[in-house]
Amino acid sequence: MKIFLPAVLLLCLFVLVPAQTTTDKAIEKFKKLEWLIGTWNRTNVKPGRSGVEVWKKISNTELHGWGISMKGNDTTFVEKLKIVMQEDDLYYVADVQENKGLVYFNFTQLTDHGFTCENGKHDFPTKIQYEATGLKLKAAISGNGRMIEYFFEREK
Repeated sequence: MKIFLPAVLLLCLFVLVPAQTTTDKAIEKFKKLEWLIGTWNRTNVKPGRSGVEVWKKISNTELHGWGISMKGNDTTFVEKLKIVMQEDDLYYVADVQENKGLVYFNFTQLTDHGFTCENGKHDFPTKIQYEATGLKLKAAISGNGRMIEYFFEREK
């Protein structure tokens, strides 16, 4: 019994240490998204319309966002967004009224000021891209031969 207990403790150490290292790496990867936090006002809208996207940090592994489009004082579109870390994978999660449920887009690229995520099984979009340059942000959704670009400026 005296030999068995140290062997079990040693085995637990080998199992838990790599898991903690992976978690630390995942959190470091998630930190690359902190540039997104804040309010982004859409700049490429028709006269009389406006749009905004707001991102808030919920935890070290979760951001929540809201996208709102307006025509005058009337809300024309609302989407709830999340970026979440599940194990070592990042997901962009969209919740829009037109979809039956949440739609998960897996991150395929992550840089210090941008990302690409994809879901080839979704009808549209299948790809979402964000790229920030200073106080400007370009977001694009694409798939099935279509692309829509959104341009934003960070609110001061």
